[in-house]
Amino acid sequence: MKTIIISLVLFLSTQFFAQDLVVVNINIIASEVMENEIVYITGNDVQLGNWNPSLVSLKQINDSLWTKTFSFSQGTDLEFKFTKGTWLKEAVNEDGTIPQNNILRVLNDTSINYSIRKWKDQIETTLSGQITGTVEYIRNFESEGLEPRDIIIWLPPSYDSLIDKSYPVLYMHDGQNIIDPATSSFNIDWQLDETADSLIKAGAIEEIIIVGIYNTFNRRSEYSPNDTGYRYMDFIVHELKPFVDKNYRTKPEPEFTAVGGSSMGGLISFMLAWEYPHIFSKAACLSPTFIYNEFNYVKNVNNYDGSQKPVLFYIDNGGIDLEQKLQPGIDDMMKVLKEKGYKIDKDYFWYKDENAVHSESAWAERVWRFLILFFSR
Repeated sequence: MKTIIISLVLFLSTQFFAQDLVVVNINIIASEVMENEIVYITGNDVQLGNWNPSLVSLKQINDSLWTKTFSFSQGTDLEFKFTKGTWLKEAVNEDGTIPQNNILRVLNDTSINYSIRKWKDQIETTLSGQITGTVEYIRNFESEGLEPRDIIIWLPPSYDSLIDKSYPVLYMHDGQNIIDPATSSFNIDWQLDETADSLIKAGAIEEIIIVGIYNTFNRRSEYSPNDTGYRYMDFIVHELKPFVDKNYRTKPEPEFTAVGGSSMGGLISFMLAWEYPHIFSKAACLSPTFIYNEFNYVKNVNNYDGSQKPVLFYIDNGGIDLEQKLQPGIDDMMKVLKEKGYKIDKDYFWYKDENAVHSESAWAERVWRFLILFFSR
């Protein structure tokens, strides 16, 4: 009798967990793939390579058909794209523009077909760098344990003429997306250069230096509350910032140093200010992923029992699609901050655009808000 019961329990358990797993078959009809090239899928799940463009290859069936089958937990929200092994060879629209992520909520076993007619490396680049002001680049900045990355430095209008003047500094994640549409992931940048330049010339903010830190294929891990994320923060605090302070005329004190980013970049910006308030006194967190899937940084803040940190937080978000899913984490974070003694509109500010989606263009419309908050004259 005992054996029968155990067998029944195992059978029911197997059926229960089997129902939780959903089979997804991805089929790609891809033209213009050379004989020695491979088609890859990359996205927001470990099975999809966590946005590494050359990790998860599809199986080639014939000259134009590529396929792969996955098993995901029911209810998983997926975002993904297709590449030929590098972001320089990702799938693009017919007109050469970069599409938004493919989005799929896994509910039932399904087979989905995608058609790719153009790749980025086959499109003649028509975008030239549309940069307002002066920028300098630090190429392949290396740090042990992290991928090398480029750094873009935007210099304020008076930098070359007022050689005795020093400036506050704003450090930004996803640096390739903030200034130049030619390097932005979706050919749409934040226009941080145009916005800062206009506000400076209008006398609305003081002149600042902007340091854009490029992301890598390890973006998700580097912007997360894990070992890689803490190593990334250590790199910024102990390697990049000292380099910038040494080579540029900065005001290095925390009251003149801010950090900012969006989505996971908004999370890591909050973390930098929270973990290093003696370095950063201000953090701009646009559409931050305070709670998302396995991440919950609200718990870290809630577990802190020390004195109030001398940090000013700007938090914002939209109200459509992914932005709605991020709202509970934002609400929880602001609730915990309030419970810790932080006052809204004094220690932290929140703005919501109900009609905004999770995109570069939406963030570009809101950057002026934290620039004025942080650097108002």
